[in-house]
Amino acid sequence: MKPGAFRIVDADYERDVAMLRAIREPVFVQEQNVPLDMEWDELDPLSRHVLALDADGQPIGTGRLTPEQRIGRMAVLPDWRGRGIGEAMLRRLVDSARELGYADIELHAQVSAIGFYERNGFAAYGEEFEEAGIQHRHMRRALQAGS
Repeated sequence: MKPGAFRIVDADYERDVAMLRAIREPVFVQEQNVPLDMEWDELDPLSRHVLALDADGQPIGTGRLTPEQRIGRMAVLPDWRGRGIGEAMLRRLVDSARELGYADIELHAQVSAIGFYERNGFAAYGEEFEEAGIQHRHMRRALQAGS
């Protein structure tokens, strides 16, 4: 891969938890002050996870799809933001939801990220709410063929 290149891979929670931690803890716990005990939950071992890896195979981003049909824990390390990594991970998670036969998927978007999710086919609904000390909105995307 050329410098600055990345790839998206499906992750195995048990095998790849250290790589997931290498993204989620710096982004959510350190940068956004999410309490560590809120960051990791009972859904992690049950969810489908993706990792973005740099050319050297180092983790630079992650996200998950829970059995509740919700995408979450989307995070990219600061030096890698703005390079299409979030969109590539989101596409893979949406594809996973389709593979599982989900009719639609939801997420809790940080208010600052609503535009990103809208550009990727999600629509916000309901009022803002606080989660882990950060303002969010519910968002949903239907998954009919081709959407």
